[in-house]
Amino acid sequence: MFGNTKRIYLDYTSATPVHPKAARAQGDASDVFANPGAIHAEGVAAKRVLTHARESLARLLGCKAREIIFVSGLTEANNIALVGLARGLELSKRSLKDTHWIVSSIEHSSVLECFSEIERMGGTVSHVEPDAKGIVRAERVRELLRPTTVAVSVGWCNNEIGTVQPLSSIGRVLRAYEKAHPSTSSGQGNRIIFHSDAGQAPLYRSPQVHSLGVDMLALGSGKLYGPCGIGCLYLSNRAALHPAIFGGGQERGLRSGTEDVALAAGFAAALDEVTAEREAESKRLRLLRDNFAREICARLPGVIVNGDLKHALPHMLNISVPGERTGEYLVLALDHVGLALSTKSACREGEANSHVVAALGGEEWRARNTLRFSLGRDTTEKELKHVISVLGKVLPD
Repeated sequence: MFGNTKRIYLDYTSATPVHPKAARAQGDASDVFANPGAIHAEGVAAKRVLTHARESLARLLGCKAREIIFVSGLTEANNIALVGLARGLELSKRSLKDTHWIVSSIEHSSVLECFSEIERMGGTVSHVEPDAKGIVRAERVRELLRPTTVAVSVGWCNNEIGTVQPLSSIGRVLRAYEKAHPSTSSGQGNRIIFHSDAGQAPLYRSPQVHSLGVDMLALGSGKLYGPCGIGCLYLSNRAALHPAIFGGGQERGLRSGTEDVALAAGFAAALDEVTAEREAESKRLRLLRDNFAREICARLPGVIVNGDLKHALPHMLNISVPGERTGEYLVLALDHVGLALSTKSACREGEANSHVVAALGGEEWRARNTLRFSLGRDTTEKELKHVISVLGKVLPD
């Protein structure tokens, strides 16, 4: 496909290869082709595999199996959670006019576009800004809370700079506010629903939902060494959602349609494997990433590391390169010599600036000239040394 060029993949944040054990689990489950809703023996066998996958994911998330909703991926999970919550409130109140929503300004487009829709429906949305390190502080969320606040959404880790957000601290702020304001006009008592897009955080952090303090957590298999085309939404009983897809009433009536048993089995196996590898892989990648960052900064004067590596996932490094050539131009130049990386989220490629890096402040060129390196299970020290050599030749002096 790529001729004789030795390719080095450094875009694991966009998509991960399927873990061999996940591929094997998916392949084995493919033999169970029947509809899991059927009552004959084949259908019962398919239902058993699906139930096992759901129970496995629930165990890893520290929740009940019935709180896991299978979806097609992160985008659908976020839409079901956020737009579903808005439509549920709209039906109970007839209008979102008196509802207030809070979202981090550095979220993925699958979250931010949901809030654009909520604004169109009549809700009022406030955007909480990160600090210069990319951290969304709990106190900044507290400052934006109102008696009419119905939901807060902060991604667990940022998909461009890797910053891990203090979800548990934010969750405690929300619960304290609920207790201090027991009576609201939101139509749902004193509840402030806390949603988070987990991104790749479960690779390197334990996704125990009650420790995180969230009511809704979205996960995508394709980000976690599982097969593409499936994900899940953890949904606590605090949140009442309106269905996204109508039909046979599968997935607690929120997402009708025959479940893909093989994909569910692969997803559950992938999360099980990355959980087992989490500690060792975190240490290995952090060492590789930190050494890589030091070499880049030493060899390329003027480069700025975006965010704070001490508070970021261990496999991510986002830099801004001074000069007239944009990040997109540099990515294409690096692709030509065998390096696969991104400037930002794949969903945002083609846009002039990174909205995440722009939110950190600094000169305008920082948001225009970004490069995002993300390491993974197959990344080696030898590869990164070669990358350093190539960067010195391709990037501007």
